[in-house]
Amino acid sequence: MKWKMIRLFFILVFILVISAQPLSAAGKTQKVKVTFVSADLVENNHVGNEWWWGGYVDGKEIADGESVTLNVSSSGTIKLRAEAQEQDKIPDDGEASASIKVSSLKSTQNKSLTVTVVENRGRYSGNTATWKFVFKIEKVK
Repeated sequence: MKWKMIRLFFILVFILVISAQPLSAAGKTQKVKVTFVSADLVENNHVGNEWWWGGYVDGKEIADGESVTLNVSSSGTIKLRAEAQEQDKIPDDGEASASIKVSSLKSTQNKSLTVTVVENRGRYSGNTATWKFVFKIEKVK
């Protein structure tokens, strides 16, 4: 009799745990559009005059003004990365990244990344240049 009660208890707990799982959220995907809005050199303290920059969404490079639409799991994340490089014989690099949880997207939002590039040689060694990258993230219906 005692074992039957324990067994019944565990069966009830198991049913309760299974029924509490959000079955509707499992495996759902959401379309998310990400636009690389801009890359602006905000400050340049003698780091350089010739630049290359790039914006990346989930590892794919996209140009200024370009958009990419992703099918992402509702529990997934979108990875953003921004990179700036001063172009000379010995290039100076800077990068920043962020992850956006799809579940946290309620409406269109902008995400800014600040990239700092440090001069690595010469009389201005240690000086910095600062870039501001802006990405727009929105759910697509």
